[in-house]
Amino acid sequence: MASPTTFRSPYVIRLELVRDTIKAHSKLKDEDAAELAKHVLHALNSIPEKMR
Repeated sequence: MASPTTFRSPYVIRLELVRDTIKAHSKLKDEDAAELAKHVLHALNSIPEKMR
């Protein structure tokens, strides 16, 4: 029997990467790091592609 495949969107993958980086370099808990990661990604996504 095959195990179910979980699809993770590119956004979720980036969100987890930022969250894990924040947690590794601060004392924030998982929930707080995840919330901050959302704000960081929103800020980065608001920068025009040519500027990145």
